[in-house]
Amino acid sequence: MLRFETAGESHGQCLVATVTGLPAGIPVTLEAVNRELWRRQQGFGRGGRMKIETDEVEIVAGVRRSLTIGSPIALLVQNKDWQNWAEALPVEDSEGAGSKSKPVTRPRPGHADLAGALKYNFRDARYILERASARETTARVAAGAIAKAFLGEFGIQVLSHVVAVGPVKLERSARWEELVALSARREVLLGCVDGPTEAAMKAVVDEAYRTGDTVGGVFEVVAHGVPPGLGSHVSWDSRLDGKLAQAVVSIQAVKGVEIGHAAEAAASFGSAVQDTIHYDAAGRRFTRGSNRAGGLEGGMTNGEDVVVRGFLKPISTLRRPLESVDLITREPSLAAYERSDVCVVPAAGVVGEAMVALVLAQCMLDKFGGDALAETKRNFDGYLQQVRAF
Repeated sequence: MLRFETAGESHGQCLVATVTGLPAGIPVTLEAVNRELWRRQQGFGRGGRMKIETDEVEIVAGVRRSLTIGSPIALLVQNKDWQNWAEALPVEDSEGAGSKSKPVTRPRPGHADLAGALKYNFRDARYILERASARETTARVAAGAIAKAFLGEFGIQVLSHVVAVGPVKLERSARWEELVALSARREVLLGCVDGPTEAAMKAVVDEAYRTGDTVGGVFEVVAHGVPPGLGSHVSWDSRLDGKLAQAVVSIQAVKGVEIGHAAEAAASFGSAVQDTIHYDAAGRRFTRGSNRAGGLEGGMTNGEDVVVRGFLKPISTLRRPLESVDLITREPSLAAYERSDVCVVPAAGVVGEAMVALVLAQCMLDKFGGDALAETKRNFDGYLQQVRAF
């Protein structure tokens, strides 16, 4: 079974990800992983941290001569900002070290600060925010890049784009070719496929900059080339839509998930919602008249693109801080300010890609197995032959 874990703090020495369960023989390049890390750092509205960090991965286990070897893969990304925090966050305590700490005693509304301090009995929320920070998603993206490499061997690609920033929305569907072109850009503004809409989104972010505020939005992840039959209808925890929803909503600041046209469907009659079924005799395959279901029916993929949206609340660290209470004095106070972003919707989309890729890779291995990539491909090809012969 494919599993991944991450470790590390926002201002610690490094971030670490481990990926276990992938077969041997998957081609992996540092360039491809680093490209994903670069994409995560882009977008108008990012904060000063992106000027400090130039994320590059070290693969320290599980890959040799550019191929996975079947053992756990360990990925490491150094935090360059660690040099500014080494005395504040030492591994071992020492005399006088406490005077160099950087405590956070004024929790930020909307952040993990207060809930975590209560849970772990900390009078200082520093250790909570260090791990709760979205900096952790760097490790997720590194792990997701390995999952993407695996999926790519089966013709499956996962990309994203931004469909809303604040009140500004993309009022049309994006074509797959537009997402491919967007992912190849060397400069990223707000990750929207439509130029005029992206310009209007930028104006919203500019307003947030001007007023000391933050702004959220919606990103859409699309998985292209996914075969029918991943996931299952037989138990609640094997349904793929549930797994995808949990994976995407686990991303920091994501408060909701939509699969396909869920919100529109909830306000419509059934005759206007369901994707009609057709048959392409020449291609010997079933097709759909639309994809409002987002490629999932009954907890299983149906052969159409898998479409998942994440709804991202505005970042909770504001330059114009909100009302709070000091954890030590219990007196009213303004919330703490930590260097932060104004808008992270494009970056969240890249993280969403990683999470969707990891879930799909897990489902592929659940169905097709294999200790070596060649074995997985034989099982996959046999299944496709069965589907074509149906």
